[in-house]
Amino acid sequence: MVPGAKGGDGGWLPVTTGESGAAVFRSADGTRYAKCVAAADAAGLEAERDRAAWLDEQGVPGPRVLDWHSGDAGACLVTGAVRGVPADRVSAADLRAAWEGIADAVRRLHEVPVSRCPFRRDLDGMLALARDVVARDAVNPEFLPVEQRHAPAAELLARLVPQAARRREQEAADTVVCHGDLCLPNIVLDPRTLDVAGFVDLGRLGLADRHADLALLLANARETWADDARARAADAEFAARYGTVLDHDRLRFYLHLDPLTWG
Repeated sequence: MVPGAKGGDGGWLPVTTGESGAAVFRSADGTRYAKCVAAADAAGLEAERDRAAWLDEQGVPGPRVLDWHSGDAGACLVTGAVRGVPADRVSAADLRAAWEGIADAVRRLHEVPVSRCPFRRDLDGMLALARDVVARDAVNPEFLPVEQRHAPAAELLARLVPQAARRREQEAADTVVCHGDLCLPNIVLDPRTLDVAGFVDLGRLGLADRHADLALLLANARETWADDARARAADAEFAARYGTVLDHDRLRFYLHLDPLTWG
């Protein structure tokens, strides 16, 4: 049962979007979401709850925790809805209009003092997760870059491991509070102003190299831009507004590592 379902609001409606495997519901009035998981996945949902609550305390817009239930049957998290439209559902013209605002919002997230953040999403943790997913043969080929979809997952991981020492050095010098899954569906826009209304799906938030976030965002946005020239221009515009020089080797490393951590 979804916590808080009693109350005369017409109940809850199932939400079919999303890839987490959780059962997600929206309240009939559109003001709340509930994510429910089996007991085996309760720890992960609890981690998302704690991260959402912490980020709200930092003044970064996102879902506010309203209720939490857990027991032998599983766990359920109820949060306030971030009202708006996910950035992957707007037109290329609207995404371009929102692009500088997205860069500003990501920069503000990354500027939260690292000393305040109790959560980690560091390289060693990602590599350990990737080793587990690869060992279980659980990598989803659809998450991989097109050119890698026919390569054995163990081979893909083996290509990345020799870079780990260098990436650790870079991470130590460039650690920020990362979203952890910074793709367009997790950035909600105000449909009228195209300002960023908030970040959602915070289960992977933690300290990491900023390029772990930027790699996912820029690669995901390429699916909206008309061609490679427009994508390169958008990358340059984002970097200028955000205030960084993109390290393309690091972007490629994290873009290739992330798909191996889901499974």
